[in-house]
Amino acid sequence: MQEPEKPRRKHQSLSQRDQKHLWHPLTQHKLAGEMLAVVRAKAALLFDEDGKSYIDGISSWYTCIYGHCNEKITEKVAAQMQQLDQIVFSGFTHEPAIRLSEALMEILPKNQDKLFFSDNGSTATEIGIKMALQYHHNLGNDRNVMLAFEEGFHGDTFGAMSVSGLSVYNGAFEDHFIRVERIPVPNGDNNEEVLQKLQELIQTHKIAGFIYEPLVQGAAAMKMHDAQGLNEILKLCRENEIITVADEVMTGFGKTGKNFASEYLEEQPDIICMSKALTAGLLPMAVTSCSRKIYDAFYSDEISKGLFHGHTYTANPLACTAALAGIALLTSNEIQQDIARVMKAHQEFGKKIRQHPKVKNLRQLGVILAFELDVQMERYGDLRNQLFQHFMDSGVFLRPLGNTIYVLPPYVITDGQLTEIYNSIEKALENF
Repeated sequence: MQEPEKPRRKHQSLSQRDQKHLWHPLTQHKLAGEMLAVVRAKAALLFDEDGKSYIDGISSWYTCIYGHCNEKITEKVAAQMQQLDQIVFSGFTHEPAIRLSEALMEILPKNQDKLFFSDNGSTATEIGIKMALQYHHNLGNDRNVMLAFEEGFHGDTFGAMSVSGLSVYNGAFEDHFIRVERIPVPNGDNNEEVLQKLQELIQTHKIAGFIYEPLVQGAAAMKMHDAQGLNEILKLCRENEIITVADEVMTGFGKTGKNFASEYLEEQPDIICMSKALTAGLLPMAVTSCSRKIYDAFYSDEISKGLFHGHTYTANPLACTAALAGIALLTSNEIQQDIARVMKAHQEFGKKIRQHPKVKNLRQLGVILAFELDVQMERYGDLRNQLFQHFMDSGVFLRPLGNTIYVLPPYVITDGQLTEIYNSIEKALENF
């Protein structure tokens, strides 16, 4: 007897197949529609499975700053794959990690001396927090409180969540956090009040460390603060032996116009957290750097005083190679000229829309341009989603944070592509 033919599976799109098993970040799937399937990316463009292109106006969450699939990076990593793919970094070392340490020390603030590898931005800040707390523990100091800015965001692991001030992310976990006190960001008008509150906290709390996003709070909708005010905070922390931890996960590697936002300040941090653009968007990796003073507090005959934190893919050779290629690009004349070009374009566009009645609090630092659309909307509400869809329909990938529209494009974006982004923003000003 002949077997009946099995019904042929109807062709499903990638977006449809995605819905069966995948759980996406920052997504309430009962309210969300299909995910857009991206099948290819090049330079500043993303291409979906229907062949439509989108200008990546946010460098895919601030990672692909030299453009997607940059051959100067992919070729180096492809060659490394043929020699050494992965090796344990406890008890072993390898040339890509050593070369990366040397390259990073060339561009980091001069007080940085040691590097600790991990996997992502959350772990980079988690390690920075642990360094600050254990520094005092190792020295016998009774300090167990972290200091942070209001509305800061430092990641999704428990320590990182503890010091983050955006409750939309923290909800169910707040009872389990480490001890944290918060101060407002200095805006130039409130600097003295912020310093006064900090003085009071120093007198009444056992503060071990201060973690902060230097000059730009990314997840707080690109909220920018006063450099002089931050400098005074860091000075007061130094005078009171509070370990300072700069979260440069978003701001690092040229986005503010300098290699690191900390370079705008006279006071340099004890610890710096890096990820995202570190590997140019190619592979996951993070680095937490620190000064010799921090390292020396862990250097001991007592094993328990070591930093017992480790990740399986610590200092992965392929990721180190990507980071090395990225730093070579960052320090090249070509990319520095691209950064200056994007900054100038943002400045000209800012002048054009600054007086528009729907534009509030327009601000720029480096290749970061942001403003509030003077329309009330929730961070992830329907109106915000309509604004997001407006940009996508225009062939532009921007990801508004509530009513905050921001642009943080790859440095290699063309002038024509920037103009398309600006035109889509101007249309949004008329339609919302």
